[in-house]
Amino acid sequence: MLTGRQTNLFIFLICNGLIATALYMQHVMELTPCYLCITQRAFVIITGMLALLALIHNNGLKIYGFFIALSALTGGFFSGKQLWLQNLPEDQVPACGPPAEYLFDAFSFTEAMGMLFRGDGNCAEVQWTFLSLSIPAWTLLCFLFLALLGISQMLKKSKT
Repeated sequence: MLTGRQTNLFIFLICNGLIATALYMQHVMELTPCYLCITQRAFVIITGMLALLALIHNNGLKIYGFFIALSALTGGFFSGKQLWLQNLPEDQVPACGPPAEYLFDAFSFTEAMGMLFRGDGNCAEVQWTFLSLSIPAWTLLCFLFLALLGISQMLKKSKT
């Protein structure tokens, strides 16, 4: 069984691996991230940073576990939303929007964030699969695993 510190290090390393994979897919495989992909990346980073803070702080295992689980479940919500968009019939897919960079140039921060959270037609495109699962399906599985690790932190005794 992993200690609290080991679990937090494990979560942090998983999140780093997920971001490294996302950057590889974007820059080497030349897959363009959609709005929901960017949102999911943000929650992977938030989850990893919370785990790093918990590792450094080495106290408040239950509180950090709660926020790690909450962050991972929120990211999982956006993965699920993208999966839902990918499985809509073509005539129900929302229209594609402008690139994310344009959103932040043309709209206020809160308006741009709202658009990122809603997603658009680009989010419905399946760009890559592995074992018949798309990127958001794999991301959802990772978020669920990270949430379980966070919940396990909440359930641990006070020992580190």
